[in-house]
Amino acid sequence: MAIILTVAQRKGGAGKTTLVANLAAAFAQAHKVALVDIDPQRSLARWHALRVGRKSAPAPLTFSDVSGWRLPAELDRLKAAHDIVLIDSPPQIDTDARQAVRAATLVLVPLQPSPPDFWAAEGTLNMASEEMRPVRLVLNRATAASRLRGLVEADIAAHGLSLLTTSLGNRAAFASAFAAGLGVSETAPRSLAGAEIAALAEEILRAAG
Repeated sequence: MAIILTVAQRKGGAGKTTLVANLAAAFAQAHKVALVDIDPQRSLARWHALRVGRKSAPAPLTFSDVSGWRLPAELDRLKAAHDIVLIDSPPQIDTDARQAVRAATLVLVPLQPSPPDFWAAEGTLNMASEEMRPVRLVLNRATAASRLRGLVEADIAAHGLSLLTTSLGNRAAFASAFAAGLGVSETAPRSLAGAEIAALAEEILRAAG
């Protein structure tokens, strides 16, 4: 049975789509991976178009932008043929977002280490709770240590929420890889960014297992 990872966050700038793309590229090195873009901004669709248009073919990814009433059947179809399905969900709390959360093996909520990002995740966290789906928070664009990060981590713990141990730093390598239709695991696997995404991918698979 495939693992379905729904990446959700209402606040813009949290790095949701960049996280989906980089995880997909990392997972695709050893797994059959499908992407589902139901975010109206369609940034993931543009990334995938860049990817398939490259002269040198990277690891293949199945892409779908089916949404609405057809989404559950599409997810069933993708689950049957893939190891991992990654969903880039819409920022608004709507029917598509709820269906994506309901289908998830694990809901991933990226946030920068700041109170507004954590507050913005409340709607997604409540929805996951209503749908009885497990959640892991992921610190993105994070400094190694800061007072603000410490406050956010303490707030997360106080709410009884689970934060993944691996965080992603504020590294240009992630954005550069995304702009080329690739993941940092493909452009700079031995960099700090490459090590972070590899460690995060492994931790997510353990959490989803």
